Amino acid sequence: MGKILVLAEKPSVGRELARVLGCKRKGAGCLRGDKYIVTWALGHLVTLADPEAYDDKYKTWSFDTLPMLPDKMKLTVIPQTSKQYNNVKKLLRSSEVDSLIIATDAGREGELVARWIIAKAGFKKPIKRLWISSQTDKAIRQGFAALKDGRDYYNLYMSAQARAEADWLVGLNVTRALTCKFNAQLSAGRVQTPTLALLIERENSIRNFKPKEYYTIKADLGKLFAMWRDKNKNSATFDRAKAEKIAETVRGGAFKVTSIRNTEKQTPPPALYDLTELQRDANKLYGYSPKQTLGIMQRLYEHHKALTYPRTDSRYLTDDIVPTLGERVRAAMTGDNREAANEILRNKYKIAKSCVNNSKVSDHHAIIPTEEKVSPMTLSSEEKRIYDLVVKRFLACFYPSYKYKQIKAEFECCGETFFASGREEVDPGWKKIYSNRAFDTDDENENELDNINPEQNIPALGYSDKFICKNTIVKSGRTKPPARYTEASLLSAMENPAAFVSDKKMREYLGGGLGTPATRADIIDKLYSAFYVEKQGNSMVPTSKGAQLISLVPQDLKEPVMTAKWEMELEKISKGKADKEKFISEIRRYAADLVKTVKNSQAEYRHDNMTHKVCPECGKFLLEVNGKRGKMLVCQDRECGYRQNISLKTNVRCPECHKTMELFGEGEKRTYYCKCGYRER
Repeated sequence: MGKILVLAEKPSVGRELARVLGCKRKGAGCLRGDKYIVTWALGHLVTLADPEAYDDKYKTWSFDTLPMLPDKMKLTVIPQTSKQYNNVKKLLRSSEVDSLIIATDAGREGELVARWIIAKAGFKKPIKRLWISSQTDKAIRQGFAALKDGRDYYNLYMSAQARAEADWLVGLNVTRALTCKFNAQLSAGRVQTPTLALLIERENSIRNFKPKEYYTIKADLGKLFAMWRDKNKNSATFDRAKAEKIAETVRGGAFKVTSIRNTEKQTPPPALYDLTELQRDANKLYGYSPKQTLGIMQRLYEHHKALTYPRTDSRYLTDDIVPTLGERVRAAMTGDNREAANEILRNKYKIAKSCVNNSKVSDHHAIIPTEEKVSPMTLSSEEKRIYDLVVKRFLACFYPSYKYKQIKAEFECCGETFFASGREEVDPGWKKIYSNRAFDTDDENENELDNINPEQNIPALGYSDKFICKNTIVKSGRTKPPARYTEASLLSAMENPAAFVSDKKMREYLGGGLGTPATRADIIDKLYSAFYVEKQGNSMVPTSKGAQLISLVPQDLKEPVMTAKWEMELEKISKGKADKEKFISEIRRYAADLVKTVKNSQAEYRHDNMTHKVCPECGKFLLEVNGKRGKMLVCQDRECGYRQNISLKTNVRCPECHKTMELFGEGEKRTYYCKCGYRER
């Protein structure tokens, strides 16, 4: 009887599968056992061929060769990892192998990794699919005991293939068209470009914003403060004279209680994490980039087996997971979570019903701890932080709602209305988990005029009560422009771009958002590496290059609607409800139209970051850019591609002003510079 070949996505996962399956003998790029041979990819081993593979004429970038629309897309082996591809191909074609189990990541891209290798190697034998959400020994054994038929995932492969081909057709054609037309290193793509457009739109709003002075009136009533409010319930006025007149009128006056409202309110625990929500919190709390958080998650999933599959867009669990939750709570009994986990087990708390919904889980459920107990000693500080975020969110979902009394009171004096509000905690509920740390997500673009009145402790009030106003304070403020995007708030905007589309009919297409949870971190990273965006503090600021690109690309490539339509269509293909070839033929027409639009453009592109330094390789002037890690010089010629670092941002603190310093120079001449003037070799 022949052997079963198991194909994993990475060597680390392959080794774990081999250990569980008892494959101990080393082979070329594989581990062998009596029944199984486990091999692995290194991410993608095969990809879509570059244009040059179709015709030599594509070696020169020219409008004469555009649009590039090959009849059939070719696959090519990635040169850097060709050695491992040859190992896998040899095993796939080996006579000792009877069948294959695809054990790559259980998602659209994971399916593509395996299927492209299979297609390129010409494998025709039976295929099974391992589909698991965590990498614990128990999950692996259960997965191998319940393997799926490979044919069940063929539509998922078609969807992944359609996504890759569409990105090739649109991205490569538009990038070449822009570069040829404007003689600059410009690139565009169906997710990258509308994401950059969001940043540019926000930047324009900030630049065009004209602040207005506003005034609030606060009355000191001895036991509490009350804020003035007009008939339309606005807590501020733009008329200074009016504010000062009201303050003068009510000072020393008697404030009569006209309304008291005590409302019992409750806030349920926040929903479990999906990848985007976790990336947002990690950015807000620890400043981690989305890509950094995904990397930490992958280590916790693959190496430590502590958390379930990270690349999920669901915040719910399925019914079949519920019986395993007790074991997971037990595994999470570490550090300051021990007491909460103990309380859950001791009192047999059940997870909130709102967390379990089969219909809201497609490929993978929300991110939760596995049944594997993890020693904090084995985790890095970054891994501890992310693991702790997931554990706390998971445990919080077993606790009752946070309950409080909201007290709102209205007062009348000299025909003017004032109000005060406060809250009294009744039951901390799930907030106990967070040890009083504020964990309510703030809306970064909240209008400050809607949020002027701070909550306070309000004494017991009755309708007969009167308070004499001891003093009044008129305070001025200025309206603020919308906040610049951080990586956290940009993730929110990518997840829900409907807010940025004025056409109501078009909003219905935006169910999927820009990109997927698995690709958003890479898209944000590409904006930095293409120098369309630079980082200032925690904010993302578009560069002149980014702003100019958005003015040059065709209009509908900037709109979130197009890519959202794509994602909806790809979702239909994955479920067998739409045809891949029909989708691609529409994309081919679209790519040709985009090239025509760029070719006919009357716009111009101007390098405003040109230096007088000459490229040592091609002799053209170099451009100075701010990369994510520091300043660098890059050649303006796309084909040359020369780059040279000028300075690197560091975490080294200046001994005089304690701000972080930059590192300039090379070798022995490397010097730390601080903005305060301090230097150190």
